[in-house]
Amino acid sequence: MSTAIDVRGLRKAYGKTTVLRDIDFSVQENTICGLLGRNGAGKTTIMSVLSGQEPSSGGDVRVLGGEPFENVSVLSRLCFMRENQKYPEDFKASHVLRTAPWFYENWDRDLAADLVAQFRLPLETPIKKLSRGQLSSVAIIVGMAARSPVTFFDEPYLGLDATARAIFYDRLLEDFMEHPRTIMMSTHLIDEASNLLERVIVIDQGRKVMDADVEEAKAAAFTVSGPAAAVEAASRGHRLLRRQTLGGLVSATLEGQPDGGTRALAAERGLELGPVTLQSLVAAYGLLGGDDTESPVEPAPEQETIR
Repeated sequence: MSTAIDVRGLRKAYGKTTVLRDIDFSVQENTICGLLGRNGAGKTTIMSVLSGQEPSSGGDVRVLGGEPFENVSVLSRLCFMRENQKYPEDFKASHVLRTAPWFYENWDRDLAADLVAQFRLPLETPIKKLSRGQLSSVAIIVGMAARSPVTFFDEPYLGLDATARAIFYDRLLEDFMEHPRTIMMSTHLIDEASNLLERVIVIDQGRKVMDADVEEAKAAAFTVSGPAAAVEAASRGHRLLRRQTLGGLVSATLEGQPDGGTRALAAERGLELGPVTLQSLVAAYGLLGGDDTESPVEPAPEQETIR
């Protein structure tokens, strides 16, 4: 399988403010990849650089084999959609769908019409009067019906209700299976979208903190819960990602997997060991604040107390 996106040493700065720092990753063709992290982590900036919306400040970025910025041969095969997409002042959704085929050679009118019906999108309402969820629907319809070789969805679900989000996930997976392409999607509803994702890249404070297949990511950490002193003993040798307390009980999210000694201690002291969801793992990395040191359970600067 060929590489669709290859990033080496990506850096992006706005004046004296650096927002992306030495980021490396690659995404294979025909893969759905999640770009995850907190608000302000740098996800939209990465997508903007990858989609040729703006240049990088350093490093090497290749999409479909070429530098995307001001490269027509690359840009013609990309689609970057976000909920706050800008349109001409007097545009309606019908205008967007009528002009989209001018820019996307793989445009599927039947798919677009089907999605319009499923999302119940009012085509003749001015764009500026659409709700947030309706604007998201416009972006989703264009992004899916374009069937570009590489498609970027930046927070595509904003404002959608649960039913509309389910339609998006189901139709995206269905269409991807019939027409494989490379899709990169940022989302905060990680567990909800996790069945779509094959690979995840986690960004925090402009740096990459994880790059793994989804199954590898889910196995990257575990929880240990019980009395504080026993949890502290079972946590030794593991990097602490998150700590929550309730009275005298502690739940610690630890990097890695429990070894034989940890399991034996858990059994001896009545501790509970459990898996970590992908969303909980990403949230835990976001709480670290870039601290890469190995931490015991006490003291825990990233401690979150449940009251």
